Amino acid sequence: MEKYSEILKKCPLFFKIENNNLIKMLTCFGAKIEAFDKKYTIFAEGSSAKYIGIVLSGSAQIIQIDYYGNRNILGTIEASQVFAEEFACTEASSLPISIVANEPCVVMLIDCQHILHTCTNNCEFHQQIIYNLMKDLALKSIDFHQKIDITSKRTTREKLLTYLIYRSKEEGTKSFDIPFNRQELADYLEVDRSGLSAEISKLRNERILESNKKHFVLL
Repeated sequence: MEKYSEILKKCPLFFKIENNNLIKMLTCFGAKIEAFDKKYTIFAEGSSAKYIGIVLSGSAQIIQIDYYGNRNILGTIEASQVFAEEFACTEASSLPISIVANEPCVVMLIDCQHILHTCTNNCEFHQQIIYNLMKDLALKSIDFHQKIDITSKRTTREKLLTYLIYRSKEEGTKSFDIPFNRQELADYLEVDRSGLSAEISKLRNERILESNKKHFVLL
């Protein structure tokens, strides 16, 4: 676990946890580390919601498949980020989403019950972990409402520009990269890929934006 100590320090779940306590805490929680190949389903829709995951290297995507087989990308999980905590905390009987490796990745899995219930050792850092978890859940709620704002727009153009404006504000610059290729962006925005590509071309011709693969510039 010490191999990933620098990544774990950046994880919001371990905010204000001293380094010497971190390994002790992870041992107490029974944390385990697993590696996954690209496109491997880490958590499958319908499986039990038991573990909180942390990406240690690589990245993963939150996927939902509708009745007709259409893929909806709900978000991307980068190194040091947490996933599935909202479902594990509610002790949901099954996951309504899947977590799929976007590239070869390494993930830490922690049984949520070990976090929510203090152990007999009365670890001094446990209350801090619970506080961090609650804060992380609140931030995820904000991200969820942002996704609703984007996908509730009526046209592909409005959805795309709303998403790009959000990304620009997050990055603090008008020139930025997004974590999606064209098909993934279409799945995230819940639009047709060909329509999305046509709209990007129109916006380029109108000098509203510039784009090159995953890089965008708002003009």
